[in-house]
Amino acid sequence: MSVANEGESKDNPVQITEDEAALYDRQIRLWGLEAQQKMRNATILVARLRGTATEAIKNIVLAGIGKLVIVDSEDVQEEDLGAGFFFRDEDVGKKRVDAAKARIESLNPLVVVETRHDTCFLDAEVLDTLVMNVDLVCVTDWDREGLIKINEVCRRFGKPFYAGGTFGLLGYIFCDLLKHDYISPDRSAPKEAPKSVKATAIYPPLHMALRHRWSALTKRQTKELNPAVVHTVLALWQYQVQHQGNLPDDQNAVPELQEIANSLLEASDVTKQVLTTVPSELIESACISGSHEFSPVCAVVGGVLAQDILKALAAREAPLANFFTFDGNTGGGTVCRMNM
Repeated sequence: MSVANEGESKDNPVQITEDEAALYDRQIRLWGLEAQQKMRNATILVARLRGTATEAIKNIVLAGIGKLVIVDSEDVQEEDLGAGFFFRDEDVGKKRVDAAKARIESLNPLVVVETRHDTCFLDAEVLDTLVMNVDLVCVTDWDREGLIKINEVCRRFGKPFYAGGTFGLLGYIFCDLLKHDYISPDRSAPKEAPKSVKATAIYPPLHMALRHRWSALTKRQTKELNPAVVHTVLALWQYQVQHQGNLPDDQNAVPELQEIANSLLEASDVTKQVLTTVPSELIESACISGSHEFSPVCAVVGGVLAQDILKALAAREAPLANFFTFDGNTGGGTVCRMNM
């Protein structure tokens, strides 16, 4: 697999043509030619083609990245037809990547789309080869231990890493952008003389972010970050660890998931003035809906995921820092700085 499109290299980046400049005119006006150029020369790896990835892919392809590499070994199932708008009834039983490739390419013929259905994606040699040949890695709807492993490989090769997905009505995004430099508006500058400044953010890997302690936050700060949703997402990851990757799918799992969530809540030192136990209605919702996909939730999470990937590539304004959660029960999203 080649990092760049045919005839391209990192030493000789492809310049945007007049036709491309016309196509992306609106975006160039928004974030500048240099930012669009960075996207034009970027290769992004997306692993697992479910609802969240579908929405994210649509947005990054329309925005004009250079190349998209999609890895997914699974076949299209009937349940994929809801949130996976790249699939049709006649695609059931086909490989997801094979069914989706032409429809993704039709969104923007200027983007090169490569698909792979490796069954051994987490094999060390396969994963190393894939990661070293791309500019950014995005893994969706994966279990916690797999995400930690892929994140560590990305760190070894100095590649930014995004993870995102949904558990029914809940959604999440985590990003590890290593040491990320970006241009940010100077909020202290006079309104009549706006200017931008260079800023740097240091991101921790996922395994360190998961050790985050909330004790330094005030009562108000803790409330704003909605720790109940954060700990429900973390509890679902832990549930998968204890159940061979499976998610709860009925109310019978409520007691166990409640116990896991409360245990994580206690361990992370969330002030008891804000939350002593994760609300039972949130746990019940997660158990009933957690193993299913809902198009609106995938649209929100995938949209935010794509927007942040583009923001990171363009290096304009601050990306997420570093754990976003969405609660479809209320329609609210929050960003929590996990060990940053």
